[in-house]
Amino acid sequence: MDAHIKKVYVPMTETGFYILFCLQEEMHGYNIGLKVKNMTDGELTISPGTMYGTLSKMENDKLISFVKEEDKRKFYIITELGKEVLEIELRRIERLYRNSRGE
Repeated sequence: MDAHIKKVYVPMTETGFYILFCLQEEMHGYNIGLKVKNMTDGELTISPGTMYGTLSKMENDKLISFVKEEDKRKFYIITELGKEVLEIELRRIERLYRNSRGE
């Protein structure tokens, strides 16, 4: 992983984390927004501007890739690089949780 990716994505924003997490399965932006809202019991809502800006940035940085377009909706999926970034973030979150519990 190059320094740019590490600098930009580690640690991740909560929005970036949830988008990348959701894209472990093929999905489009609107569905990502619904899934995140459901997963967080409505505590996190991703605005369309943030969603599509983040998707574009992640695609340009090769964390996700475009799969197809259906009814003007673009579907994306996480790439190997995206999986690597997500795994680093998951380990970081797990460490934070363990440390907060005194484990």
